[in-house]
Amino acid sequence: MAIWVNKETRLVVQGITGKEGTFHALGCRDYGTQVVAGVTPGKGGEEVEGTPVYNSVAEAREHTGCNATMIFVPPPFAADAIMEAAAAGVELVVCITEGIPVADMLKAKAFLREHSTRLVGPNCPGVITPGVAKIGIMPGHIHRPGRVGVISRSGTLTYEAVWQLTNLELGQSTCIGIGGDPINGTSFIDALAAFAEDDETEAVILIGEIGGSAEEEAAAWVEANYDRPVVGFIAGRTAPPGRRMGHAGAIVAGGKGTAVAKMEALRAAGIEVVESPADMGRTVARALGV
Repeated sequence: MAIWVNKETRLVVQGITGKEGTFHALGCRDYGTQVVAGVTPGKGGEEVEGTPVYNSVAEAREHTGCNATMIFVPPPFAADAIMEAAAAGVELVVCITEGIPVADMLKAKAFLREHSTRLVGPNCPGVITPGVAKIGIMPGHIHRPGRVGVISRSGTLTYEAVWQLTNLELGQSTCIGIGGDPINGTSFIDALAAFAEDDETEAVILIGEIGGSAEEEAAAWVEANYDRPVVGFIAGRTAPPGRRMGHAGAIVAGGKGTAVAKMEALRAAGIEVVESPADMGRTVARALGV
C-alpha cells in the first residue's frame, strides 16, 4: 500500500516559478506524479513547462482538484504558504523549505491543529513511493519498489539507506523524510503508525539524530505497538555539546538529546541499532533473513 503518495496524488507546487521549484516540479512529473498546477502570487495565468500557474492554492484546488502540495517558498513566507494550503483543504503538504523561523512554525503548527491537513517537513526531502510517485527532491532513480519502509530526519542519510537497500535488491515500500527542524508536522510515530497498517512493509529503518526527544518517544511507541523488525541509526555522536550540527533541531542542550541516550532508548525497545550508517542495509537484510 502506498503511504500518503500514490497514483491518485494530484500535486500543486507552491513556488513553481522559482528555479528550484521548476526543477523539482519537473522531476516529480517525470517520475510519474500528477503535477496539475503551480502557485505563485502575481503569476496567475502563466505556464511552466505546460503546467498552469495560479495566484493562490484555493484557486488551484478549485480548478484542478489538487490534493497535495510541495512548497519551495522562501523561509520568511513559507509558514504562510503552509497555512494557505491547509485553509484551502489540501490533504497533504510537503514543505521542502529550510530555515523557517521557529516563531512562524509555532503559528503554523497551531493553525494545523484546526485542520485535517498532514504536513511533512519543513526542511525535508519529501515522500516517495518507489515506482509510483514522489513529492520531493530525492533522486528517484536510486529507489526501487520493495518491502522496507524508511523514516529519517536526514535527507542525505535517507538516500544512503535507500541506495544500500536497492543494491541488496530489497527495495522500499515508502520513504518519508520528516525533516530536521525543531518543529515539524509529521513525527516518527506518525510514520511508524502508517507503516504498521501497511502489510507490504515488513521492516523499517529509523534514522534519527541528536537533539530533541523524538527518537526516545518513537522507541517507546515501537516497544508497545510494533512487532516487525526496526533498525535504527543515530547521527551526530561526535557533535560537541551546545553546537548545532546541520539541522536546526540537531543540538544537544542541557544534557538532553544526546546520541548515546537515544541509542540506549532504541536498544531498550528491542530495536537493533547500527554504529555506522554503512551497516543499515545489511542489518535489515539480516533481520529479514535474506
